[in-house]
Amino acid sequence: MKNCILIIILLITFSGFSQFKISGKITDDKNTPLEAVAVSLINFNTKKFVKAAITNTKGNFSLLNIKEDNYFLKIESLGFQTYKTRRFKLSESIDFGNLPLKTSSEKLDEVVIKTEKPMVQVLADKTVFNVQNTINAAGDSGFDLLRKAPGIVIDNNNNIIVEGKNGVLIYIDGKPSILRGEDLVNFLQTLQSTDIESVEIITQPSSKYDAEGNAGIINIVLKRDKTLGTNGSLTSGYTQGDFGRFNNSVSFNYRAKKTSLYGSISNAQGDNFGFLNLYRIQNNTIFDAKTETVSDYNRTNTRFGFDYFANKKSTFGIILSGNFSDLLSNSNSRTPITPQNQNNPDNVLVAGSDTNSDVYNLYGNVNYKFDNKKGTTFNVDVDFGKYSRDRDNLQPNSYFNGDETQVISETTFFIVSPTTINLFSAKADYEQKFLRGKLSFGVKFSKINTENDFDFFNRNNGNNVLDNTRSNDFDYNETINAAYINFNKKFKKFNYQIGLRVENTDSKGTLTSMQANNNNVVPRNYTDFFPSAGVTYKVNRNNSWALNYSRRIQRPNYQNLNPFENRIDELSFRKGNPFLQPQYTNNFKLSHTYKYRLNTSLSYSFIKDLFAQITEAGANNQNFINVRNVANQRVYNLGVSYPSKFTNWWSYYISINASRNEFIATNPDFLSISQNSLSFYAQNTFKLPNDFRFEVSGWYNSPSIWGGTYRTNSLGSLNLALQKKFLDDKLNVRIGVDDVLFTSPWSGTTQFGDLFIDGSGGRDSRQFKINLTYNFGGNEIKKARKRKTGIEDEKSRI
Repeated sequence: MKNCILIIILLITFSGFSQFKISGKITDDKNTPLEAVAVSLINFNTKKFVKAAITNTKGNFSLLNIKEDNYFLKIESLGFQTYKTRRFKLSESIDFGNLPLKTSSEKLDEVVIKTEKPMVQVLADKTVFNVQNTINAAGDSGFDLLRKAPGIVIDNNNNIIVEGKNGVLIYIDGKPSILRGEDLVNFLQTLQSTDIESVEIITQPSSKYDAEGNAGIINIVLKRDKTLGTNGSLTSGYTQGDFGRFNNSVSFNYRAKKTSLYGSISNAQGDNFGFLNLYRIQNNTIFDAKTETVSDYNRTNTRFGFDYFANKKSTFGIILSGNFSDLLSNSNSRTPITPQNQNNPDNVLVAGSDTNSDVYNLYGNVNYKFDNKKGTTFNVDVDFGKYSRDRDNLQPNSYFNGDETQVISETTFFIVSPTTINLFSAKADYEQKFLRGKLSFGVKFSKINTENDFDFFNRNNGNNVLDNTRSNDFDYNETINAAYINFNKKFKKFNYQIGLRVENTDSKGTLTSMQANNNNVVPRNYTDFFPSAGVTYKVNRNNSWALNYSRRIQRPNYQNLNPFENRIDELSFRKGNPFLQPQYTNNFKLSHTYKYRLNTSLSYSFIKDLFAQITEAGANNQNFINVRNVANQRVYNLGVSYPSKFTNWWSYYISINASRNEFIATNPDFLSISQNSLSFYAQNTFKLPNDFRFEVSGWYNSPSIWGGTYRTNSLGSLNLALQKKFLDDKLNVRIGVDDVLFTSPWSGTTQFGDLFIDGSGGRDSRQFKINLTYNFGGNEIKKARKRKTGIEDEKSRI
């Protein structure tokens, strides 16, 4: 059934092509070729935009695969009068020859051609996933949206994988996030797809970016309206899985000549369902645990910003954002415990887990930007933030005899585990022209303090009694000082960049406990150099090559350093490792681009001291997941991506990544393993009569390895969506169905020492969604400035 997804999408995607070519040359009134002129093809009968092209350095343009019909060309360029050709009937390829433009007597503020962005753009330095053109994204959270982004894989533990590697750094509006692990997932779930404009996937970042992130960077660009005056949007949606859930949002933008005020508020609430099955063999005993969880959530995301344009060169800005979430989850598990030489269980563990979690994040950014419009820029960011999570967990455990007619023993635990993180960051970036290229350099300082309490209570006769042997506090302080230099230059057909980043990390983890522990303080101080380099060679108009190298680091997130126990039941839990070392990656990538669309790449990565997800055996038949440096990893990846159109009414995007992962053991208890895997993503969009749009999309992952230890089976998802606009395109109605065949749940096996586990899990991923968006306000186009701050790197690690 899972392979049906791949077959269906391939059958839909690979079909026919179109016919004719339109070409010409744009010059000024002195017959000088004009570069970067926008040439739009307009259907004469419907007056609808069909296709656009940009002239090259010789003034030439071409429009390919155009079907027979009546058209005219509209040609626009700054400083020149708009030129329209007469109507022409296309029945064969046409070359217009020279088309001269007349100089405009009036100064044009800006020329805008209203076109539709493609769903996916493959650029020289990144791949851009334009969310607004993905019908099926309606009603999704920011995290669910990543599952649908090209080249991104979400594993069974919600880790984000790009080109076969995990350890991705999440940016929000160009700012690295401090959040990590479960807290990062919770934050991304507070974002709604209606808040997001695009997702940028950067696999080879330069030295200007923080060195964090083994697999590169995913930059989530939030919507910010670029129109003059007052405008905004209202969105409301409903999703039906096993339970119903709602999402609502409002955004606004006010822009005047000297000021810009913008903001958004979104909320999502409802219930969802998840399941986890773990068939475990340990000490010649079978533990067949099955757990179901129902979670009731309420998440709110707010963001407000203000820019003051002091003059043409200087801009001051401030951003304030907050994320708030309440989560109530109830888990019930049943674990028959059977000796391997028996068919019937000796006893059965029935356990519950009721968790109450309240989270809030508050962040602020103050920014100054100078741009003299001649190639010199200077940018300063000061960031501050606070993350707080209050969580308590009640866990009753009851042991029954084999036929569950008699209670053998009962224990109840109550766990209180609040976390508070304070952070501060400041950075400055400068860029200027140098030796006919661009020289940029900058510095950054960041400081983070995290306080984690873990109070473990035994509940006796309704009273909570603190267990000092299982309670402790963990404080972590980290300071990172960084500086970089980067140089970029074009020379004939070559474009090259070289850079170096240096980062010093000073950290100290302090464990305070009543238990005997000789290693209650873990201090570290290390300095690393991170070179990056790249060269691009443009063979001709249709072909270009690029070779890139970068060295990256993945520091342990604060949850993985925290030695507290996060329990599923009395027998299974997860705990951190305060002695976890950073993992380092060397990345090499060779890529080729054909006609600015077809992108093919071959990459190699070597990861030292991999963060492996190890399931270990504990005392009293317990088992726990722990992150350890027990292996190195080699990743070979061949990637192909291609956005295009079959016809004016059928566009598509295909992304394929074939990887080989080799895990080389550095610990005798770890087994060296390797796996060849394939990931596939495709999306087809059809423009139907009466302005309907229909979308068929899906992804497929072949068997692979998770966390260096789990061999997982194939999985995938087939998604359908339909869109219709009303009220002069101001009201947008979208309906969709996710995971039609319910093939996204995972399954896999692992073995570490004498412990074997056959596991599976998933969520109510088959969902029906309906979403309505109403846009209000003016339509005058005016560019808004891009903003980057410095705190988000630290935010990604919580």
